[in-house]
Amino acid sequence: PGRVVTLLEDCGACTWGVAYEVRGEQIAASLEYLNMREAVLGGYDTKLVKFHPQEKDAEEPILALVYIATPQNPSYLGPASEEDIAAQIIVSSGCAGHNIEYLLRLADFMRYFCPQAEDKHLFSIEEALISILPCLYLTEESLEET
Repeated sequence: PGRVVTLLEDCGACTWGVAYEVRGEQIAASLEYLNMREAVLGGYDTKLVKFHPQEKDAEEPILALVYIATPQNPSYLGPASEEDIAAQIIVSSGCAGHNIEYLLRLADFMRYFCPQAEDKHLFSIEEALISILPCLYLTEESLEET
């Protein structure tokens, strides 16, 4: 529960990321798991999109399955300022871990693997989160000193 990074449908937009290929016996198990997690429990729609690999030998885009957030999801929080999003991330966690780690890992991934993609929104949320974090670790002694 809480804020996580979700894709919202935008026909003119581009999303950077990693595509995973599953084969053989992995296909059914992977789809069953992802459909339960994302579509049934998570309130996402599935879409097939064109994925353009960065590898130089990739001649044509491949079809990839993505999960698109829907406002009908009971956990969908809608638009908010970067500061409000960061504040919510700080107090949220799910079965896969804390949302702080999720955000920081995503920002690191984008910085190192997709440096040509300028995701100002993501990095503004990261900056807002980092500016809030020291406030969480104030002790009674440090409060008395201030």
